[in-house]
Amino acid sequence: MHYTTVWQHGVDEHVEKKSRFIGQAWPITSEEQARAIIEQTRKEYWNASHNVFTYRVGDVQRFTDDGEPSGTAGKPMLDVLLGRDLQNVLVIVTRYFGGTLLGTGGLVRAYTKGAQIAIEAAGVIEKAVYYRYDLPMEYTRLGKMQYAMGQAGYVTEDILYADNATMKMLIRYDQDEKFLKTVMEASDGRIVPQRRQTIWAAPLQGHYEFFEEATV
Repeated sequence: MHYTTVWQHGVDEHVEKKSRFIGQAWPITSEEQARAIIEQTRKEYWNASHNVFTYRVGDVQRFTDDGEPSGTAGKPMLDVLLGRDLQNVLVIVTRYFGGTLLGTGGLVRAYTKGAQIAIEAAGVIEKAVYYRYDLPMEYTRLGKMQYAMGQAGYVTEDILYADNATMKMLIRYDQDEKFLKTVMEASDGRIVPQRRQTIWAAPLQGHYEFFEEATV
């Protein structure tokens, strides 16, 4: 119920002995999506010497050398994904040949770097399943509950003020049992948490990025 991936499409490039390597990375959710992006990239960079790709999605991992010597391009790029345990990611490195041969070792280093800079440009995140809870309560309990949630390090997304107060909480799946216990103890069993959404989310630069609803 959690995995490491990239946040968004990222692109960066580097030059090795006059050969230009353009690295791109995308978050993906299916092989069909990966194939569509690969086809579009080949059309966009139709005059490139090579468009090398690798991806991991679900239990599937694939790569191609796209005409480069076997084992010098796609596999090193896949090794970057495996080394960082990245899931649901597509990486394409486009090469424009500069006239100087790089040798097998040089190709491995160049395509490895192309994948690495693409991933860094896309931003690495950890997606996990989170539960959104409502905690409805009398105002007399609000201060104590805010203190308890803060001490435990739980995320309060908002507080609604009406006839009663409602704290809106964001709880990671592996904190759920402890969270429910904390609420029960802090309220003497008087507050009943109401789960209203299960969603994929990731902490990102001081806030949370939200994705699709989770069906787990």
